[in-house]
Amino acid sequence: MEFEILIYITIFLTLAAFVHGSVGFGFPMIATPLIAMFTDLQTAIIYTLIPTLLVNILSIRSEGNFFEAVKKFYPLAILAMIGSAIGTQIIIHFNTDLFKFILVFVILLYLFFDYKKVEFPFIRENPNISKTIFGIGSGIIGGLTNVMSATLIIYVLESKFTKKEIVQSFNICFLFGKVVQIILFTSAGIFTQTEISQSLLPLVFISIAIFVGIKIRNKINPVTYAKMVKGVLFLIAIALFIQTI
Repeated sequence: MEFEILIYITIFLTLAAFVHGSVGFGFPMIATPLIAMFTDLQTAIIYTLIPTLLVNILSIRSEGNFFEAVKKFYPLAILAMIGSAIGTQIIIHFNTDLFKFILVFVILLYLFFDYKKVEFPFIRENPNISKTIFGIGSGIIGGLTNVMSATLIIYVLESKFTKKEIVQSFNICFLFGKVVQIILFTSAGIFTQTEISQSLLPLVFISIAIFVGIKIRNKINPVTYAKMVKGVLFLIAIALFIQTI
């Protein structure tokens, strides 16, 4: 990959890490569409694999009780991992620009549900069924678009998770999903030594950005900041849509 594009990727990953640290999730949702504006979606996903692992681990540790969190949320994460494996296999064998449209749709759907405060009482009334549906469904969407949180957030909010539980459950699901993606992309000969080496380069900047984001998490107006992030996300989705038509 050209050095100039690698610089852009590093900047996008650093920005996404800062946002993720400050709100607890959002790294792939910010980074993927930005990188996809310069590459295809499969490449964007590949270059976020290792950085996402790092961000997920740091985010889970920041909330404390790492192993307790894994023990508590691993059933949901296993379902997300299964779905992620399905979605990843699809994008490996059918890597087309159609998935960019799916990414745009998922982001806009997330923003719409958030804006309208759509409720899904089915989730609270049928916890086991809804966990299976949203776990596997979020994983498939995450495997295809790298944006698992767009649908997973519906499940965790309707399940009345605390802020800490939301951060931990999101990042554990992402972590399991990334592990299976790395295995599948490597097995397919797509995630090679070159991509691994290049994706390691931004890790120092990402680490600094996420720690800064975590430090200011409780020092900013969460409502105003969330609106700003969603506004930026909307503009990114529109720009990606225009680019692909």
